[in-house]
Parts: sequence; C-alpha cells; structure tokens
Amino acid sequence: MADPVKFMVDGQHLQAPAGTLLINAAKEAGIAIPAFCYYDGISLQAACRMCLVEVEKTPKLQVACTLPVAEGMVVHTDSPQVRKARKGTLEFLLTNHPLDCPVCDKGGECELQDMVFRYGAGESRYRETKLHVDEKQWSPIVFYDAPRCILCYRCVRICGEGLGVAALGIGNRGAAAEIVPNKGDHLECDECGACIDICPVGALTSGTYRYKTRPWEMEHVGTICTHCSDGCKTTLGVRNGDIMRANNRDRSGVNDEFLCVKGRYAFDFNENPDRLTAPLVRTNGELKPVSWAIALATVAKKFSEVKAKGGTFGVIGSNHTSNEENYLLQKFARQVLGTSNIDHHRTGDVATLLDALSGRTNALAATADLYTTKAALVVDSDLAQEHPFLAYQLRANWRHHKARVYAVTPGPVREDNYGTGVRAEPGREFEALDGLRSKLAAEPELLILFGAAVKGEAIRQLVAFGDSLGIPVKYVCLVDYSNSRGASDMGVLPDLLPGYHHVSEAGLEPGMNCDQILSAPNLDVLWVVGANPLARQPLAAANAFVVVNEMFLSTETARRADVVFPAMSAYEKNGTVTNVCGDVQKLTKGAKTMGTKSDLDIIALLAKEMRADLGATTPEQVFEEIRTAVPGYQKLPFGVIETGGAAATSPLNGRVQFDPRPELIRPAGNTLFTSGTLGRFSPMLNSVIESPGALYHDPHHRPFIEKGSGQIVTVQDK
Repeated sequence: MADPVKFMVDGQHLQAPAGTLLINAAKEAGIAIPAFCYYDGISLQAACRMCLVEVEKTPKLQVACTLPVAEGMVVHTDSPQVRKARKGTLEFLLTNHPLDCPVCDKGGECELQDMVFRYGAGESRYRETKLHVDEKQWSPIVFYDAPRCILCYRCVRICGEGLGVAALGIGNRGAAAEIVPNKGDHLECDECGACIDICPVGALTSGTYRYKTRPWEMEHVGTICTHCSDGCKTTLGVRNGDIMRANNRDRSGVNDEFLCVKGRYAFDFNENPDRLTAPLVRTNGELKPVSWAIALATVAKKFSEVKAKGGTFGVIGSNHTSNEENYLLQKFARQVLGTSNIDHHRTGDVATLLDALSGRTNALAATADLYTTKAALVVDSDLAQEHPFLAYQLRANWRHHKARVYAVTPGPVREDNYGTGVRAEPGREFEALDGLRSKLAAEPELLILFGAAVKGEAIRQLVAFGDSLGIPVKYVCLVDYSNSRGASDMGVLPDLLPGYHHVSEAGLEPGMNCDQILSAPNLDVLWVVGANPLARQPLAAANAFVVVNEMFLSTETARRADVVFPAMSAYEKNGTVTNVCGDVQKLTKGAKTMGTKSDLDIIALLAKEMRADLGATTPEQVFEEIRTAVPGYQKLPFGVIETGGAAATSPLNGRVQFDPRPELIRPAGNTLFTSGTLGRFSPMLNSVIESPGALYHDPHHRPFIEKGSGQIVTVQDK
C-alpha cells in the first residue's frame, strides 16, 4: 500500500490515502467544510461553490469537493478570504430564493438556512423584485418549488445514479435552469422520496408532511420498516402518538439513508380510520365491541373447553410480528394448547437452504456483503421491486467497487441495466446458469440471491452448482415480509422448534401445516395472529371457533372471526425482527392507537387467564430467553441491538430434519407499491399512479452490459 499523503488543514497536521478528496479528509479530522452539491456516494458536481478553501501557493480559491489532497498541501478553511467568498455565494443563492422560512417545511433542517446564519449578511444588497414561479405537484408525494431550488443537482444524481431511475433532469440553461420530471409535468418513478430527503433546501417537499408540524415538535423514534424483509431502519417523526413522517437521515441501520416508498411513506396505514380500537365478540351473528376482560375470558374459556375434550387446534402465525411474539406463540401452542398444528405463510424455503449448507461456516450472506462482494447472481427475483434495498446495495457496489452482477429472471429487471441479464422461465433457471458457468467460475467470489421459484430440491441443486464453480459462494434465500425469516427461525412451523430442531426432540409429533389446518373438517379452534390466510384459501370447518389478532376488520379472516383482538402494529411495540439476511434489529415503540395491545401481551394475558405459566412475557425477558435457548441467536450482542445496530445470526447447526413441502412456499409477489393485506390500508401507496405495478415490467429497463473498454453491448434474451 502506498504511503499516505501528508498535509495541513487549519494548522492540523493530517494524512490520508492518495486520491482522498480534501472535503472528506478534513471531515475525518473533525473539520467541517460546508457544501450544498457534494454528497457521499454520488458523483461530483462542483456546482454550488460553497466549499471554497484557500490553499497556500495557489492563486485562486479551490473547490474542496473535487480537490485531492497533495503532499505538503497547506489549507485554510476559515480564512477571511474564504468567509467572504462563502458570504458572496450565499448572496447569489438568495437572489431569487423566497424568504419564507416560517412556512417552509425545511425550516429548522435547511442547510441553506444554517449557512446563512453562519456566513450570511444581515441585509441583502439586491433590491430587484424576486422572480417567482408557481409551485408544481409532480406526484401525490413530490412537490417542487422552483424559486427555492439552488441547483445543487443532488436530486438528479441520487435518482439516476443511486436508484437507476433517472426520473429527474435539468431543463433550460443558466439562470432559467430548473429541475424537471421525466414525464412532462409529472413523475413516473419509484416514488421513494430520496430526492426530497437529499434536497438541502425546501425545493422538494413531501405530500405526506407538508404544513403539518416542525422537527422540534416531534419525537424521533428509530425502528424497523414493517413491510418487506430487507429490514431497513426508519426514523419515525411522532407527535401526540401520530406518525408525521419517516426517514433515516441519521444513517443508522443496515440501510444507511435508503428507504423505498413503503419505508418512507407507507406508515399511513397506522392512522387509518378503520383501525380496530376495541375487542369484538360475535353475538347473535354480529361482531359487537366488548371489554378486553370479556374478550379474553371468552377465548380462554373456549380454549380450555376444547383442550379438555381433546379437540383440534390450529394456530397460524405471522411474518409481520416480532421474534418475541413468534417465539411466545409457538411456546403457547405447544405447551398450553398441546398442539403442533402451527404454521405461517412461508415465502422462502429457508429450512432447505440451511440443510443443504449443513456443516459449513460463512455460507450465508449478511446484508453488508451485498455492498462488498466481487460478484452477485440474482435468480428469480425482480429485486428492485421486491427487495429494493438489496437492489440498491448491489447497484452501489457496482458503482463504487465495479462488482459484476448477473440476473437470471423470467422478465426484465433493473440489474440488466448494468449487469448481464438472461431470461429464463421458472423451472428452466439451471439451463441459463449452465450458460453462465464459465463467467461465474472466473469470479473471485460469488453471492447468490434466489427467489421462491427455487425451492426444495432446486435449492440443493443450486448449492451443488455453486460448489461446482470452485470459488467461495454465499447464499441469500429471499423471503418477502418484515419478519418472514424470524417466523421460521422462531419455530412457527409444524415440525420444527426454534432454531430448526425437530419437534421430536421435545417429545412432540409434527402437526398440520397451514393448508392442512384450513382444510381440516374437524377443526375446533383456529387462532390467527396477524395474518390473513382466508384470503388465499377458505376454511373447511364451518363450525370452528375462530380467533383473530388483527388491526382491521375488513380482512377476509377477521370477518369470519368469532373474536377479534385489536392488535398493535410494528410501529407501536418493542421487540426484535430478523431480516432476509439474518440480521437482527430492534423494534422501538413510536406511535400509539388507543385500545390496542401487542400480540405478545395478548398471548401472555390468555395464558394467565388459562392459569398457564409461560415464564418470561415482556419483550426484554423473552429476547433474553431467545438469546439463551435458540441456536443461531445465542449470545447475540445485546448492546449492539439495543443501541439500534444489527447483529447477524448464525443458524447453521447441522442437518435439519423436517418434512420438505415446497408447495407451501408461496411468494407474495409484492411490488414497490403493494404490501400484502397491509398495503390495502395505505392511502399513499394506493394513490400513486404506478400502483399497484407489476413484477418484471420495469419502465426504466435499458438492457446493456458495460465492458471495461466502455463499449455498450445489447443483452440478448435467451
């Protein structure tokens, strides 16, 4: 490694690797150089001139955001000449910028406002009338106020480079230049809102947050998005128990600042007026509100009666509930109800992958690996639609580290735009993989992400294919929902305990799976916790007593229920969830809906009502039990998770004895604008013109591969 470059900034002797930009080298030393157009991770623009610095023996001020450090360089970042230049820059920026800070949504968070307070003049030298252009609404989410825009081009670059969408561009030139959308007067894009959050001023504002509150009026709560399984950290702005907005500007969590439309805007289901706020019990054929005491007593009595007569229970859990709730639910089913008839909607065949990788270490990829791997292969997934953060990670890896990306999919995907795309219908993936064998074998390492079409024996075949390449290979079994991986890990399965141990190890017999539960004509009780299985399959047992934990009554399952418990959403409770790559992160209570309880509390209260001892019943206590008892979760670093970090599980524990049922693996097929049953209740998701969208139908698809020579070659579908 080359010797570091030595230089001086504001009297401090510093050193940094050759090629480091001055603005970054100074930042590492705690010296902040202000800038509007510069942003980590996207291309350099040098448009705002706010980062001008004085370099000794250089006749003019230099732009720190494009200036590499040099041996012996002496830099002054706050000299009188520099302060005068920055003051002049701000005067120019304010020429037509409206002074409407009291009503601007960026007030209190505006980078321009901060710099004017620091460097600006007390009064302006300009007396001319400010030019005004009416505000434009580009979508239900994005509003644009051109006079506020300082033309830093951050929004254009993050959309084009970061997301690969290029929905924003520049119209006109010079003083008349402005940001323009990709469809004339409106946007057709991912509606992710990254352009709004990255904007340093109030030029781009959010349709969900406009004129509602101020940053200092909210409590900022970091939790995990409740939609897809990528496990993105989202910081909720909560006022009086209501969620005002979501972002991740503090760059905490596995996702840095990235959020898709669901993570940033689809929290609005939480304040939906149809939320249940009281338990319901069916009386004379109608569901009537009752107290919690009556509802719990009714269910506990029925459960006890059915258990006493040796009746049949069926329990269907959720892939949205927390690890603690899933763990306690399977414990309640097996120890209190005495049944192994417990399952959930499986969206990926995790158990088969673990069995196929038996005895190996370092074979499961963590989320961070997607940004560092030398090569990646996506099989049977429209990654940008179904797993937007994973797609963002791969794209960032390609931009920053030149990773090579391959995609074997039934239709066009965004990875085709910068990688090698091959079309293959489900069931014919391995024909396409054989055609890529020589290229993949030439890579130094490979990370394989595969969707639900690869299940059962196909997973073993995929692992054998990876072994045949003769290179290190890691795998990600793609699952769909926020805690799909956690539900599987916690043993919400008919034949597997937490940690993928067979139920026979606890002296139990395997139970009925989800399909068998719904099809059983002799079922006495069906308890559904946070799921909607009757949307896919009717209940065969006409006289079964149905109990549902749900947020909304209008789901197919809740309408069939005899008792409905109003449940909290993931944004209203504490606990942990496990993302698609096995990273455990913390849920933190933010919002509050009166009259609801967490599923953990409901399970604990039912156990108490039935005089059963479940032991630990608080989120903290149950998590400690998980860390003690569940293989792969043992000795997870409590401090890392408690402080908002992510800790990787390691569930490989030898062979997994189970009944392989690949027909039970059913992908949700969600797009960026759908989220299963939950998506029905998000007005924002349903309002954008792209909703509901479709998989393998990317309007931003521009298939090519980029050679080292810069040659653009069309990818031929196979």
